[in-house]
Amino acid sequence: MEHRYGSSAPQLWWVLFSRRWVQVPINVFVIEHPQGLVLFDTGLDPAVFTDPRYVDSAIGRFFMRRLFRLEPASVDSLSSRLATLGFRAGDVQKAIISHLHFDHVGGIGDVPQADLLVSRTEWNQLDGLHPERDFIFREHIRRPGARWRIVDFQPTNDRLLAPFGGCHDVMGDGAMILLPTPGHTPGSLSMLVHVEGRAPLLLIGDLAYEARSLMTDQIPGTGDRDQLLESYARARGLKAGLPGLEILPAHDSRAKSVLSRSAEVELSARTWSPDP
Repeated sequence: MEHRYGSSAPQLWWVLFSRRWVQVPINVFVIEHPQGLVLFDTGLDPAVFTDPRYVDSAIGRFFMRRLFRLEPASVDSLSSRLATLGFRAGDVQKAIISHLHFDHVGGIGDVPQADLLVSRTEWNQLDGLHPERDFIFREHIRRPGARWRIVDFQPTNDRLLAPFGGCHDVMGDGAMILLPTPGHTPGSLSMLVHVEGRAPLLLIGDLAYEARSLMTDQIPGTGDRDQLLESYARARGLKAGLPGLEILPAHDSRAKSVLSRSAEVELSARTWSPDP
């Protein structure tokens, strides 16, 4: 509960002693593009439940038990979940990784052919002393053959994107724009999506656990408070400048209804073409 909604108590206190839980989904977003399928995050690896040594370090295993109660009945492989939607994992061209936590990179083994895009700041966390304390498990990220691609954000003069300090055009056509949104982790990123027939979407990973938290500055129990507030303000500014923009966190149970609603919104006549 404190992880999601914050607490006045020190983090270590509620990690050790609080037993209030809240159920959340783990969402993976699929974007159809003429050049191929693009994923935003890859979800959880079912091996978390079957391999007692999935997490190598004792520190990592301890914090996993204290912060997460995972339900194996609700977790399937990324390939299987894509198949239920009529997609093939082999058709995924790119997977955007919002950040390197285990519940966002767990499916990368199902898409070995895909480019895996992550921010440079986030990637650099792998070289820290104990990234497992932050649920970043090197052994499941630096996989043999994984096609990691490091994103460096480029300056932009676009009035809506400039406050973020840079952006990256995933496909080169303005359909998917990556934006740095640090706070949950130092290198977290979000993706602005323009798909024909839908209102614009901002996929924010774990920047906030619910869209309403971002709109009201409700800070979760983990992350850098100052960075979170700055990223929240930038996301709100983007929403104010893009009528109809829907904000979708990775663990928001409203994702399905929001996506359905976005398909019904009449798009403005503006064609998205970010200024260089």
